[in-house]
Amino acid sequence: MFVQATKSKRGSKTYISYLVREAFRTPKGPRSRTVCNISGLPAEVRDLITAALAGKPCAALEGLELQSALSYGGLAVLRDAWQRFGLDRVLDAIPEARQRALLQAMIFGRVLCPSSKRALAEQAEGTLLAAACGLDPGAEAFDEDALYEAMDALNGRWVGIEKALYGQAFPQRVSLVLYDLTSVYFEGKGPFGCGAYGYSRDHRPERPQVLLAVATDTQGVPIHLEVLRGNRADTTTLHGLLQALKRRFGLAEAVFVFDGGMSSRLNLEALQKEHLAFVSRLSAARLAEVLAALPQDAQPELWDRTQVLEVTVEGKRYVIAGGEERRQRDRARREARLAKAEAELSRLAGVKRKKVDAQKLASQAGRALQGLKAHKYFDYQVDAQGRLHWQKKAALIEAEQSRDGFYLLHTSLAEAQGDKGQVLGHYKNLLAVEAAFGQLKSYLEVRPVYHFRPDRVRNHVRLCFLAYWLCARLGQEWRAKGERGEVPRLLRRLQSIRVGTLRVAGQVAQRLLSQIPAELNAVLDRLGLLHLFGQPPAWAQP
Repeated sequence: MFVQATKSKRGSKTYISYLVREAFRTPKGPRSRTVCNISGLPAEVRDLITAALAGKPCAALEGLELQSALSYGGLAVLRDAWQRFGLDRVLDAIPEARQRALLQAMIFGRVLCPSSKRALAEQAEGTLLAAACGLDPGAEAFDEDALYEAMDALNGRWVGIEKALYGQAFPQRVSLVLYDLTSVYFEGKGPFGCGAYGYSRDHRPERPQVLLAVATDTQGVPIHLEVLRGNRADTTTLHGLLQALKRRFGLAEAVFVFDGGMSSRLNLEALQKEHLAFVSRLSAARLAEVLAALPQDAQPELWDRTQVLEVTVEGKRYVIAGGEERRQRDRARREARLAKAEAELSRLAGVKRKKVDAQKLASQAGRALQGLKAHKYFDYQVDAQGRLHWQKKAALIEAEQSRDGFYLLHTSLAEAQGDKGQVLGHYKNLLAVEAAFGQLKSYLEVRPVYHFRPDRVRNHVRLCFLAYWLCARLGQEWRAKGERGEVPRLLRRLQSIRVGTLRVAGQVAQRLLSQIPAELNAVLDRLGLLHLFGQPPAWAQP
């Protein structure tokens, strides 16, 4: 039987009748007859009768129950990427399947919900993390000791894993390497022989730290990561990285790009010894020296900041670049420093003292100016009456204003190997490394580190490296499709898409995906990911 809707017109009005009809066969063929007319019933009752006659299950509203709606979206994308990028094969060196799955869970957790190993079990509640990594969702407790044992399995195997990652990501080798450093601090004293006090880029000088040295390609995909003692000078870090890149990856020809802090004689000699080219940004002081060596009619007052300039001084090739936006930024920074410095000097001068120690007051003024990065802009002295006087160095400020917006690049590339525009482009690619560190430290939350064994500190950073590698590869794909947002942020938004179990009268009826917001649906369509969100896959067992 079935419900048939028929329309009829009487004058200008149209009437719809709902008839329950029964089909049957006769010698002359199939026929149907009306069993009853249900037009007078409420619409919702007619819909129930229609569904029941069509063989669809019906239940009372109070008998419906949505059970265990678990976060799915971000995990689905990560699991798909993990398989496509061959990370299962990369971790084949880990002998136990459970340890490989726990490492995968810690990497996924680092992307979606960064936390300590102890907190992973809590963060995994309400998600399909265990199922996405091939673990038993009902039995997996993410025991802390088991997680540490899985981390320890990286010891002695990391070189092979890093080689496999390089081979997977860079089948054609790398010709341009971007290199940068950052620091990561410890809670507590940190492990002996690993953490040390040094220059903190996190502005936490009271904490012991380690340095992270990372090399990436122009797309920000990481090639190699080293964990160094926290008091290591930037100028001594490149030699070891060169040896590792050469030994592990056979990197014999490449251009290295790095910032001025690493542009030391030792580093440049190490590059020259390996016959590797470089592009490096130099300090503002060196820029002033180079400009001073130019003829008077070639000074920056006469330059167009939108143009890239090339000069040769003492046989060295330099590229000078800039821009109006950068000029305004430099001016605003200097003016802010000057204003803060004058305010602090006025405060020091206005303090009432019973007895003035001229040397102490001058020292206080000097330290205050150094802390505000404004010491070079002022002359100051304390007179015989103990009064603090100061004046700006007008000539120095005027000279600096003429250089606002400019920065200096030094390169060993011959012009045939790269013109001035290409040299500038190489340096601008270094921003990808800075963005890499931004994600590595902020989104993936490398810091602070709570481990107390040097090997576990390294393995913690290695897990973050793997998480970033996965995000960087996804970002590479997504940028080609027009998506410019941060990968971890979008993956966390996708976690709002859930998989649940619909129960009817206490019986499991169907597994369902929650409705995808229109905005996210458009993003998934653009990225070619909608196929992951048609029906809940077999692995997504709530």
